[in-house]
Amino acid sequence: MRRLCATVLIFEAIVIGLAIPVAVRVGHLSAGSAGPAGGALAGAAVLVAIAVSLRSTGRPGLRIALVTGSILQLAMIASGVVVPVMYGLGVIFGALWTVAILLGRSAERAAPR
Repeated sequence: MRRLCATVLIFEAIVIGLAIPVAVRVGHLSAGSAGPAGGALAGAAVLVAIAVSLRSTGRPGLRIALVTGSILQLAMIASGVVVPVMYGLGVIFGALWTVAILLGRSAERAAPR
């Protein structure tokens, strides 16, 4: 589960980074506001990916990272207010996030210990 969730978040950070110029060009935002906002969202995705993938993080730490990642998914959907295509991308990444958690948990239960 850790790998799947971290992969989703890293790809999400890339998409958020690529959406910054779109926000400036299509959304008519200033680079001074779109850059830091998009950078913060992308940086948060990378930080949560690191937190999810750490083996030293116990069950409570993993749970916190998963909740934080879920909140990040909602923030990405909400960024559709600025760049409308982010509504769709946010829903897609939210679905990938949910599938990663469900498949990861299923695989962990099935794996021999």
